[in-house]
Amino acid sequence: MEGYAIVKADDVKDYYAGTDVPGEFRSMTEALGCEQLAATLVRIPPHSDFEQSTGHYHDDIEEIYIISKGTLTMRFGDDIKKVSAGSVVRVAPKTKRSHRNEGDETVEMWAVSKQIDHEDAHKIDDFWKASDKAKQHR
Repeated sequence: MEGYAIVKADDVKDYYAGTDVPGEFRSMTEALGCEQLAATLVRIPPHSDFEQSTGHYHDDIEEIYIISKGTLTMRFGDDIKKVSAGSVVRVAPKTKRSHRNEGDETVEMWAVSKQIDHEDAHKIDDFWKASDKAKQHR
């Protein structure tokens, strides 16, 4: 039967393997054959700053973040929130954001958005002060 796909996340390429970024970034979009949506699994080890004190925003993309494991410290503009497993976060376009794991458990976060055919993300250097509870590199 066609019309569906099942993919094991750990079988999909980790784009941060071999880098000094702490964590994993596994885009499921191509592996699933998505036509409209983009889905990515992000894993952040305990006491790690995944974005390394930087942040980002998107011009047009609205994102949904689903926290499926652990507790993430997230920054939206000037607001800093603790977001725990079982929570879903919506972030509007142009909203500056970042996240880090200051806890003792690996965080699993799913990022879901519409698919677009152009680059939409903008990096923000020095978005927030480095955390003494989260290392910046592997």
